Amino acid sequence: MKKNKILMIEDDAKITDLVEIHLRDAGFTLDRAYDGVSGLEKALSGEYALIILDLMLPHMDGLEVCRRYKASDPFTPVLMLTAKSEELDKVLGLEVGADDYLTKPFGVRELLARIKAILRRIELEDEKNEARMAGPKLEFEGLSIDLDKHTVLLDGKRVELTAKEFELLTLFASHPGNTYSRERLLSLIWGSQYEGYEHTVSSHINRLRNKIERDPAQPKFIKTLWGVGYRFEAGSGE
Repeated sequence: MKKNKILMIEDDAKITDLVEIHLRDAGFTLDRAYDGVSGLEKALSGEYALIILDLMLPHMDGLEVCRRYKASDPFTPVLMLTAKSEELDKVLGLEVGADDYLTKPFGVRELLARIKAILRRIELEDEKNEARMAGPKLEFEGLSIDLDKHTVLLDGKRVELTAKEFELLTLFASHPGNTYSRERLLSLIWGSQYEGYEHTVSSHINRLRNKIERDPAQPKFIKTLWGVGYRFEAGSGE
C-alpha cells in the first residue's frame, strides 16, 4: 500500500541496505534508485508515501530531482539527505520543496523518527481535510464547531479552547464513532517527541470534557472505552 511504501534515492548501497532493514522492521517497504535520473523516473511512475532523497547524486543532483518531482507531485513529502552542513544547502532544499532534511552521518533511529513525524503530519492534514469537506461547521446536540473560525459554541455560548483542545475536538468530531487510543492521539496531535507522555492526552480530555460536556461526570460526546481509548458520539446518552 502507498502508506507503507517509501522510495530512497541514494547512491551508497550500504546506506540503503541499512535503512531497508530498519524500515522493514517498522512495517515499511523500500524501493531504491542509485542516481538522480532513474530516481526521478521511479518517483514519477510509482505511488509512495514518502521520498528519501540524497542531495549529492550522479547524473542529476537531489535539488533538481526535488524541483522536478514537486512540480509534478507537490503533495508527497520529500526528506532530503545531505553530507553538507552548510545552511545554504538546507535552505535551497526547502525552497525547492523538500519537507525536511537530515545531515549525514545520521542515526537510523533519527531517520525513522523524521519519517514517522512527516507521515503523521500528512495524516493529520488528511483528517482535517476530510472534516473540511464535510462543511465548515460540525453540528451536534447543542455543540457547534466552526472549522474556519476555530470557534466552538455550546448551547449558543462560546467555549474557549486551547489550540490542542480544538485539534482534539476537531479530530474526534469529524470522525464520530471512531475509537482512538491514547498513544494514537498523542502521536497525531503532539508528535513523536512526546512519546511516553500518554497522561498528557488524559489531562487534555478531562479539560475538554469540563468545557463541552453539560455533565463531565456523565459525558455525552467524548466517551471512554476502558482499556481501549476514547470515542466521540453525536450526543447520545450513556
